[in-house]
Amino acid sequence: MDKKETISQGRHPRVVREEETIRAMVEIYCRDHHSPDHEMCAGCRELLDYAEMRLAKCPFQEKKTTCANCPVHCYKPVMRERIKEVMRYSGPRMTYRHPLLALRHVVDGRKKQAPPKRRA
Repeated sequence: MDKKETISQGRHPRVVREEETIRAMVEIYCRDHHSPDHEMCAGCRELLDYAEMRLAKCPFQEKKTTCANCPVHCYKPVMRERIKEVMRYSGPRMTYRHPLLALRHVVDGRKKQAPPKRRA
């Protein structure tokens, strides 16, 4: 089973796409700032793991917009600043390195936010 299949098992395509986007952004940032040998450094790995955990717990799931447009800011302040730095750097570079993900991210950011699912 490949990595994409493992990630997507039981997950909505919107959430899987968001995971792919954040992974691509962190990889771009890490490669250009910390690790040109394409191995993600420990700090960026920690940030990516945190982002994936927050996505898994997102109450909006398939109805989510991009995190920048979300009414719920679920990241700890330190991690939020780190991810903002990564996104500010990687965002413009995504159009060249991952154009389809970049385009879908822009489209997703324009969607209206739905109310979160209520837990029973």
